[in-house]
Amino acid sequence: MASLASAASQRLAGKVAVVTGGAKGIGYGCARSLCREGAKVVLADVDLTAAQRSAQDLVTAGHSAHAVKCDVRHKADCESAVAAAVEKWGKLDIMVANAGIVKAAPFLDMTEQDFDDVVGVNLKGVFLSCQAAARQMVTQREANPAWSGGAIVTMSSVNAVMAIPTIAGYNASKGGVNGLTRSMALALAPHGIRVNSVGPGSIATDVLASVAADAAARNRILSRTPMGRIGEPDEIGEVVAFLSSEAASYMTGQVLYVDGGRLALNYTVPVPES
Repeated sequence: MASLASAASQRLAGKVAVVTGGAKGIGYGCARSLCREGAKVVLADVDLTAAQRSAQDLVTAGHSAHAVKCDVRHKADCESAVAAAVEKWGKLDIMVANAGIVKAAPFLDMTEQDFDDVVGVNLKGVFLSCQAAARQMVTQREANPAWSGGAIVTMSSVNAVMAIPTIAGYNASKGGVNGLTRSMALALAPHGIRVNSVGPGSIATDVLASVAADAAARNRILSRTPMGRIGEPDEIGEVVAFLSSEAASYMTGQVLYVDGGRLALNYTVPVPES
């Protein structure tokens, strides 16, 4: 994989971002990409220890990063994450609503609690974190009409439009994220705030590792991935950085799928012998 980050242009210099679920996986990939583009980033995560470790790694690499504890199911936590960015760096320009979980069970056996847990983080959490960010951005624009405007990026999934029978809550939550993204884009456009989404396919995270632990499972994934490999978290982060930048200044209400070609596929592809 060629590194897009090697040619980072600092197009987010001076910007301040919050990334929910930023301690690891796709969230940390987003934080790295934003930092490489010059942004100052708050890593907001329910696992504060992991967030602090990741933030320190970014600081050691010469970036500006800060960690806060945030359970996106709770309004107060989302507001506190936004407040931490403003307190530390004076404003908020970018919200990446990435925090998400998955719980799997056959549909007939899935519990109400498991369904509620997934929707609570993946959909309600996006609503709460984006609303807190948007309110801060609107306040900034009212105080300074010359402010360049804000960018919100939500984290969708190919599973917003495809389905797996054992993750009904996840499918429902990510479909909801797509609808919420479009609704927010319309509501916030008059305030100079763009709202877009990224829909990853199979990305090399701890979650994927748990379901692709052997060659047979990995090959099942690759047979539905025309590009023949699993994506990297930073490949999602680079798209998030683009959507957060002025390079996407006329984009809002869109979902960009970063999936190695999966959504275009209407058959399976051969997997080379390893």
